[in-house]
Formats: sequence, C-alpha cells, structure tokens
Amino acid sequence: MANLPRSRSGRSVQEVACQVAREEGALLVDYFRRPREALGVKSKSRGNVVTEADLEGEKLILERLAAEFPGWQVVAEESEAKVNDSPYTWIVDPLDGTNNFSFGLPYFCVTMAALRDGEAEFGLVYDPLREEMFWAERGGGAYLNGQPLSVSAKDDLIDSLVALDMGYDDSRGTEMLEFLRRLWPGVFSFRILGSGALALAYVAAGRLDVYMHRRLYPWDIAGGTLLVKEAGGVVTGWDGQPAPVQTQSIVAAGPAIHDLVLGCMVRNPSS
Repeated sequence: MANLPRSRSGRSVQEVACQVAREEGALLVDYFRRPREALGVKSKSRGNVVTEADLEGEKLILERLAAEFPGWQVVAEESEAKVNDSPYTWIVDPLDGTNNFSFGLPYFCVTMAALRDGEAEFGLVYDPLREEMFWAERGGGAYLNGQPLSVSAKDDLIDSLVALDMGYDDSRGTEMLEFLRRLWPGVFSFRILGSGALALAYVAAGRLDVYMHRRLYPWDIAGGTLLVKEAGGVVTGWDGQPAPVQTQSIVAAGPAIHDLVLGCMVRNPSS
C-alpha cells in the first residue's frame, strides 16, 4: 500500500486493520450471545438504536488505531470526529447492522476504511459470525479470506437479486419503495438485509447483483464501496455520478446491471 504509511509497530494498514477487526468481532460475538435485555439497547430515533457493543467496540477500535497510527484523522459513527491537517483518515463503524444485532438476527459486521486525501485506499468488512474477512486496497483487488473476488457478470435484471435497505429517513424510504414497485416484477427478487457494509461486500463477492440505498453515511460505505470497485463493479449515486465517501444515495453492481438499473431510474426518476 504505497499511498499509506506503515504503523508505529512496522505493520501495514491491512495487517493492523484485520487484527483489530478480529478483536472487535470477538467482542461482538460475545455480546450477541447475551440476552437482549443485557445489550443496553437505547433508541437514537425511530428504528435507529445503539447498544453497549457499539460503544465499547468503537472505543476498542479507536484506541488500537490511535496507538498504531497516531495523528490520523478519525470519523466514527458514535464518536466526535477527530479532525486535523493529516492527509490520512480512518473511517470506522464497529457494528454495522445494529438493529439486526439487537434483535438477534445474525447479519452484521465490523467495517473500516483508510483514506488518503479523502480517497479510500483500503477498505475492510468483517463478518465475525462467519469469520469472513473482506478487504480491498485501491489498485490491488478485493479479497475474501485471501481469495480474490469478482462481482456478478449478470446482464439481465430478470435474473438479478437486488438488495436494499430502508434507512431512517421516511421520505427517502418511501422513494425506495416506489422505485421497487416500478422495478417489480422485472427482477429475480429483492432482499432487505439491514447492513449496508455487508451487503456491499456481498456485491463484491457476486452473492448479490445489486445493492441500493437512498441515505447512507461515510462509515456505512467507505470500506464496502472500495470492495465493489476493486472486484470489478461500479458504484455511483442515484444520479449516475461518481460516489465519494460522502455520497448518501448509492447504486452498486456489476457494470452491465448497473447500467440497466440507472436506465430504470432515468425512466422512473425519484427526486
């Protein structure tokens, strides 16, 4: 990773991030096996919760990263951003899929990304229950447990499995439902999964053909979008423009299917 410095202990960003993700993953699995009433679930807004695992896990990750990469900027879901003049930034979500986690649904992950001058150079998504480590580096490909990944080669929506999430914005969620109504029955099927980062990893692995969302945050997509791109896929906003980490509405897919989905949006726009 020529564009990223090595850690204080001399390790690469990938080596440190994978170790930290596994440590955080073990913490999540321990919490996941506890009764729901022991998770310390608190509501942030309707349908949006935080647990003790989110808070303890984020503290763990930030401490480990600060020790190895002092001076880096940090953006994390549950903490105040650490902003300075460093060209390097960590973006962290210790638990993507908190709602699933809090209800006992085994679909959640840890996700991190390392940026240089605002562009993702490294991205990671780790599913601790299945021990699946997805990671990518810009220009170096995408991998699952060391094996290279490639997006789906599908070229027809009728054969495509389309995943999405509703988010916490009612108007954006309504727009999503309206667009799905227009797509149906022209796709194979839909899935609402509850973790944008893990869904993007599944697109990179070819398990899903499309992932769409109308309102996401940098910690949701920074790692996963790099995975999709490095696996040969395309990630844009709903307007078809490139999707930096600040993009809120995204479409991620293999090239052929991505063009077809955008074509449907042009014919049936949602504003």
